[in-house]
Amino acid sequence: MRTRTLAIAGLLFTRAAAAQGSASSDGALFLLLPVGAQTVGMAQATVAERLGSESIWSNPAAIARLEKREAAIHHSETIAARGDVITLLWPRKSVGAFALSVNVLDFGNQQITDPGGTPIGLVLPRNILFAGTFGASVGKQLSLGMTYKRLQYRVDCSGQCANVTTFSATSSAVDFGAQYDVPRDSAIRIGAAIRNVGTRLQINDQEQADPLPTRVEVGVSYKVGVLARYVSDIELRVAGDVVATETADDPSARFGADLTYQKTVHLRGGYIANDTDGANAALGFGLETGRLLFDIARTFGGLSEDAGKTPAYVSLRFRF
Repeated sequence: MRTRTLAIAGLLFTRAAAAQGSASSDGALFLLLPVGAQTVGMAQATVAERLGSESIWSNPAAIARLEKREAAIHHSETIAARGDVITLLWPRKSVGAFALSVNVLDFGNQQITDPGGTPIGLVLPRNILFAGTFGASVGKQLSLGMTYKRLQYRVDCSGQCANVTTFSATSSAVDFGAQYDVPRDSAIRIGAAIRNVGTRLQINDQEQADPLPTRVEVGVSYKVGVLARYVSDIELRVAGDVVATETADDPSARFGADLTYQKTVHLRGGYIANDTDGANAALGFGLETGRLLFDIARTFGGLSEDAGKTPAYVSLRFRF
């Protein structure tokens, strides 16, 4: 029993981390964890932003108007787990854009010992998610997108595992998103998304199956044009989002900004009100060098920082 408890500690921690901003009965709360350093640097206020392939995790409609293929790797380190995401994106002219992704969240190995305390094996709890995304433009202003996700929570074992119960639980989910460029004012973009609509995650039996953490998000992004009158090399975008459950419970507000110098260097920052793990601010840095884009970000406050582990996010993208 003790071994099994340790094995699922990662899943339970993820649930506890999100309890502040979601219904405690939700399962698969790792679906709410942010992906990508651009997103984190802007305090997750990105439903109306277009951040390349990274945007599929906040609003699948954001890839609809991309013109270049992209390969991306996102890495994260938090007290909850270590995450790695790989995405490949293919825009097709006059059709839309397609993307395939795999997201692995590793909660760390749990050691198995014999009665004398000698290590005899390892329990391996992980979340694995496969995603397929399609986005398409409708006219000059509207973009639509959808992501299908197949997720699995599994506990494996290596070594002497006779007394360890291994298992896997699976579920499917769909994200829908839209973005709208306001006519006659290309500086303003409105975004909306509903994420994680799907079947319950069943770990033990149907009675204990948990609903997925469905979230509805709306937001706006604005390019501050007044700066161009004084400094031609600087561009500033600001964004604000509101996120809540499908019943409008536990709303969270997010505000972010991206300051760009010569379309090469990015400085990002933002504030989060009522975040899922208690984080209240974020800071990020980005650098574009030809086809290669590098981003790094971190959050301030929350469970990871309180536990003495700085939450860090790194992204590397290649356009071709």
